[in-house]
Amino acid sequence: MTISNDALKVPAKKLCAELPESLFSKSQVDVNVKQKFIGHERAKEALNFGLSMPSTGFNVFAKGEPGSGRQTLISQMLAEFASQQDTANEWCYINNFDDHQAPHKLYLNAGEGKQLQGKINSLIDDLMDLFPEIFDNPGYQRQKAAIDRAFNKKYDEAIESVEEHAYSKEVVLYEEKGEISFAPLVDGKPLNDKDFANLDETKRTEFYQLLEELETILSEKLLELPLWKRESSVAMRKLKFGTAEQSIRPLLKELEREFAANLGVLKYLHQVKGSITEAVLDILVDENSENPRDDKGCRKMMEERFMPNLLVSRVPNEGAPVVYEQNPTYQNLFGSIDYSSFQGAVYTNYRLIRSGALHRANGGYLLLDAEKLLTQPMIWQRLKLALKTGEAQIDHPYADMAMGSSVSLQPEKIPLKVKVILLGNSEIYYTLQEYDQEFTELFRVLADFDRHVDKNQENLKAYATLIRQHAQKHDYPIVNDKAVSLLVRYSLRKAEHQQRLSANIVQINDLLDEAKFIWQKLGSAGNIEETHVEAALAAKARRTGRLSETWLQEIKEEQVLISTEGQAVGKVNGLTVLEIGDSVFGTPARISATVYAGAQGVTDIEREAELGKSIHSKGVLLLIGYLGHKYGQSFPLSISANIAIEQSYGHIDGDSASMAELCALISSITKLPINQQLAITGSMNQHGEVQSIGGVNEKIEGFYRLCRDKGLTGEQGVIIPKTNKINLMLDPDVIEAVENGEFNIYAVDHVDQALELLLGQAAGVSKRDGSYPRKSIHGLAMDKLSYLSDMINGGDSE
Repeated sequence: MTISNDALKVPAKKLCAELPESLFSKSQVDVNVKQKFIGHERAKEALNFGLSMPSTGFNVFAKGEPGSGRQTLISQMLAEFASQQDTANEWCYINNFDDHQAPHKLYLNAGEGKQLQGKINSLIDDLMDLFPEIFDNPGYQRQKAAIDRAFNKKYDEAIESVEEHAYSKEVVLYEEKGEISFAPLVDGKPLNDKDFANLDETKRTEFYQLLEELETILSEKLLELPLWKRESSVAMRKLKFGTAEQSIRPLLKELEREFAANLGVLKYLHQVKGSITEAVLDILVDENSENPRDDKGCRKMMEERFMPNLLVSRVPNEGAPVVYEQNPTYQNLFGSIDYSSFQGAVYTNYRLIRSGALHRANGGYLLLDAEKLLTQPMIWQRLKLALKTGEAQIDHPYADMAMGSSVSLQPEKIPLKVKVILLGNSEIYYTLQEYDQEFTELFRVLADFDRHVDKNQENLKAYATLIRQHAQKHDYPIVNDKAVSLLVRYSLRKAEHQQRLSANIVQINDLLDEAKFIWQKLGSAGNIEETHVEAALAAKARRTGRLSETWLQEIKEEQVLISTEGQAVGKVNGLTVLEIGDSVFGTPARISATVYAGAQGVTDIEREAELGKSIHSKGVLLLIGYLGHKYGQSFPLSISANIAIEQSYGHIDGDSASMAELCALISSITKLPINQQLAITGSMNQHGEVQSIGGVNEKIEGFYRLCRDKGLTGEQGVIIPKTNKINLMLDPDVIEAVENGEFNIYAVDHVDQALELLLGQAAGVSKRDGSYPRKSIHGLAMDKLSYLSDMINGGDSE
């Protein structure tokens, strides 16, 4: 049944969603109410489950597009969950006094780390005040003097016995500056060198023999001198150590009482007790140096031995940590070990260990961008290992490839309990799911964020509130209802749907920012109004409109051949969308078809030239299926035809030109001319039913602007699939032209309706015998195709 052209026209009121400004008059911002999120109910349920599930492996992958508010929503939910949980523990690294390259970990309750550091810091202060002054007390000096006397007594007794023997031989013993010498006595007086030289040879020889004898006796008497010195040194060291230990013990006892509830700290203090006395005597006490002590250097050396390295400090009762790592490099995520140099030598110790995001989030939640994570080398594998083993390890990323002599540390692994939330798009999620089995095991919860939000009264009000919250947050003027209506309309346009809002609120806020800039630039007073939003939209269109204007100019100059008037056989105005960067615009493209005798079938020139991609080729094949089903029931369909999108020099994809290609082909078969004042878009199936396409608004607006520039006749228009009516969110100038009868938009659900509009003739209804009325489009096509079949295959003999 033929439907009149007027019945197929889309009325102006159906070309855009109705958004009366009164809808937004109650969308006021309450400063006491936090930002509300629209939609995403499925994602919220998944997040509630994933964040609550304590079992291993139930980490979350938040799938959605940037700008949909997913990160803010997740952050708010994480903050709410974290506030209800216990504060995470603290972890320190401490010196391993047995192996400095393998630092120990130390567990602490929230807030205890800084407390312990403060106590150790005070301990070092006390030690620096005590030493070496502690050795000036009379008790220590008396014991030291006693040890010296004991040594001197043995030494003096040995020297006295040698001296008595020498005196009996008329030889005197001298001791000066630790050296012992002998001189002969004459008449009770020691001889000097000059007098000794005047003695005769016999006397001198006798003295030399006696001197040798005395030195032998002296050596025998002082044979145990090293033992006496060693005994004296050992006694002195014991005295020093005991004195120092006795002074340090009360300080450590006080620390042990303060941390009596933490066995790890008590164990650490026990290890300190065994090392700190030697460190004090080695660093703070230097009796042989005449220079004043370098307090700053000594303090640093004491801190490098005993001060705990607190990785992350916590505040008691603050809840579980929530960490978003924007730059997940290896060091930022897993921590690092720094290095220092001294006099050309490289060294490191436990104090140079730095925490990463995993340590900061330990006991809570870690938020990461999947794309950033996967672009960094080694990180994905290490993150999976940490989540599987429940341990956080700090090392150099290339430690396994380092030289054997490299200085490095092997800190103890820290127990890890963290819930990871990955932010990513669909492509990343499905790629990981397909190619990484461990991903499925570790990220079992999918939080799927919507791209669109239903346009109902509640959501419209909430959406407007979000817009006004953004304005209030940045101290913008009040956004009036008409301006809000335009912003919401822009959201519908971005969603390409009259009943769905775009979930990407960032794009809407960006437009509001531009409107505010124009408000400020114009020196306006009062509210942000619809005129400012319209100006922002116009400015945005102009910034990105150079390519579309260039394309239309080339059509007007006939560099690209497109007709908007007259009729032509085998030529139709198809509609395409070009997307180059952030510039998206629709433009007409001429589609032509030629038919001639032969049996080669329908040739898709785009495919043959390797410019047509798979979906476009599928559309042409569906077209061929339609021809065979429609016309090839009573005779073999023999045809040679070519279809091409003219002046197309790039790759073409999509099946939205299939209906236009069919119309051009049937025009070429029937020799019925196509009305060039109309353009057409839409895909079709093998039964001639019309299917939805994308970019319908851009396609309509592209042809409208071409017609407007060439001059509107009132007969021009666009044919679209009927199912795309709900996607219409056209610009006001197009709607106005339709309302004034200057431009037309037709919605069809079958290819027959499109053929009638383009060819100006009834398509024809099949009779019982399968034939069509002779003057109908299908009747003419059947006759021509039958004629070609007879020509190729030979007709039945009379």
